[in-house]
Formats: sequence, structure tokens, C-alpha cells
Amino acid sequence: MTETLPLLLRAARGESVSRPPVWMMRQAGRYMKVYRELRDNHPSFRERSENPDLSYEISMQPFREFKPDGVILFSDILTPLPGMGIDFDIVESKGPLINEPIRTAEQINKLNTLEPKESLPFVGEVLGRLRESVGNQAAVLGFVGAPWTLAAYVVEGKSSKNYSVIKAMAFREPNLLHNLLEHFADSIAKYLVYQINSGAQVVQMFDSWAGQLSPIDYDIFAAPYQKRVVDLVKQAHPDTPIILYISGSAGVIERMASTGVDIVSLDWTVDMSEGCSRLPAGIGIQGNVDPGLLFGSPEIIRNRIIDTVLKAKGRKHILNLGHGILPGTPEENARVFFEAGKNVNELISKL
Repeated sequence: MTETLPLLLRAARGESVSRPPVWMMRQAGRYMKVYRELRDNHPSFRERSENPDLSYEISMQPFREFKPDGVILFSDILTPLPGMGIDFDIVESKGPLINEPIRTAEQINKLNTLEPKESLPFVGEVLGRLRESVGNQAAVLGFVGAPWTLAAYVVEGKSSKNYSVIKAMAFREPNLLHNLLEHFADSIAKYLVYQINSGAQVVQMFDSWAGQLSPIDYDIFAAPYQKRVVDLVKQAHPDTPIILYISGSAGVIERMASTGVDIVSLDWTVDMSEGCSRLPAGIGIQGNVDPGLLFGSPEIIRNRIIDTVLKAKGRKHILNLGHGILPGTPEENARVFFEAGKNVNELISKL
């Protein structure tokens, strides 16, 4: 019976629920003392994300502490790259580094076809363990990076402020970039199917850097490959909800909805009521509280959650931040966010 399924899964499918489910992007991580202590003992990010015992433990830390409605796999959008023959590292305070940036046809032609079961067995193990541990108390979420964002990292070789290298490729050698994006789209789709087969009940695609594209270039280099991923995943798992998140997405919100995803995750630069008006009624909405708000007072946090939920009333809505929770956020304020989200009906009734 569907009422025994996790609240977040039922909401994501569009079923009537008593309140919006609540979770946070990056809810497992640096703002938690218990995570920082574990990190001190295991300083390599790749060890933390690719050792199944560590990844499982980190994924469960916020669930044990706050009981969010979603438990997301602790991993990284770059995790599948080595399975395609692209090595990377994540350096504290510097971010991802690609050891050999991909910039030639020869390099693209040499990329491996991703076989997630063989190259990413730890991901499947962790997702299975999470499902077993949380039961129906929370939905298990998987995630991937979208083709454009993965391409941005591997072509630039690191995080970038202006994305000049990949944009030069886009405008000088578009066919080269399209070949890379096609490879990533097919690989990412296989990876998502593997995550769902392993236990993920809802999945999110992060196209973090697609907000750096003009709308016309989003239509050329991002949207078609987001749609390709969605179409391939839906062929295998038509009932698994897919969420799409883009940072700085105000200019492409309508375009995000046209990719076939079930839910558009809004960042905080768009008012929730405006976001709702710009999306078709059947598209769900996730978000979109400013993560910086969690440095404020409990009263401010509660009031903003009430405002966000009221503006999304009548829509399929998952309460979340408009970006990942920031390092240094007081843990007690994270607790306020979760508790206010879970008690939002009572808070609204007191207005």
C-alpha cells in the first residue's frame, strides 16, 4: 500500500501528503561535528566517498541526528569518472582537480564505456544498506552530475570562474564537445539506473554549472543531454521521480521543465511564488530557502520556511535549501530547519 512508502517518495510521485517532505542538499558533511571528526581520521575525500563503510556512516549521520525525510548517498558527482578512464582528486579548500583534462578527439575516443556494477560496486552496496537501515522512515536518494557540468570539470580541469576553456570548445569545436556530452549522457543514464536498481527511490541530477550558459546555449549544450539522461532512465524506471537542480537557474526555469524531469529544484534567487507561476502545474518544485538564512535566528528560519511552504501550497513541493548547506552553519540551526519543516502545519495554524 502506498501509504506505507516514505513521505518524500509519495510526494515526489504527486500523491496527496500531509506536509511537504524536507531534506537538505549536502546534509551529510562539513557543518556536522561528527563528520569533521571522521574527516580528521580519513582526510582523503575519495576514501570517504568510495569506502562503503565510510560512505554509509556519513550518509546516516544527519538521519540519526535530525531524521530528515530523505537520506542521500554520500558521494560526489565526479565519482563515476575513473570508470570512464578519467582520474581526479578532490583537494580540501581547492575542490576537484582533473589530472589530465579532456580536450582532444583522441582523448574522447579513448574514454571507457561506464559499467557501474564493475567500477562502482561501493555505490550499490551503500544504497542497499541505506534502504535496509531507514526502511520507510525516509526515502533513499541517489544523484549524478549532468553531462554539461561533468564536461565543464573535465575540460577545464578544475572549478572555474568563467568557464573560458569549455566555452572556447563549445564555440570553436562544437562537434567535439557534443561527442563528449553524448558519452557522458549515456554513461550517467546507466549510472542512475544502477543506483535505482541498488536501492535509490528518488534521484537528483545536478547540472551545477548550466546556469553559466545563456538560454540559447543551454538549449544546445545542456538541455538535450539532460533530456537524453531522463529518457534513458525512464525507459528502465518510469515511476522513479527525477529532480533537476541548476545553480543560478532563474533564466532557464521553463527550459528545465521541458527536459522530462518530474521536479525542478529552485535556487534561492527566485521567489517561490514566481517559480510556481513559471512552471507547468504537473511539475513538482523543490527548494528554495537561502542556505545563508541558517546563520540567522530560529525565528527567522521558521518564518522563511512558513513563507516558502505557503507560496508553494497546492503544488507538489519538497522543502529544501536553494543550494547545499554551507560549511560553518550552526548544527542547531540545521535542527531548527528540519523541525520547522516537519511541524510546518502547526506553525502555520498559529499565524
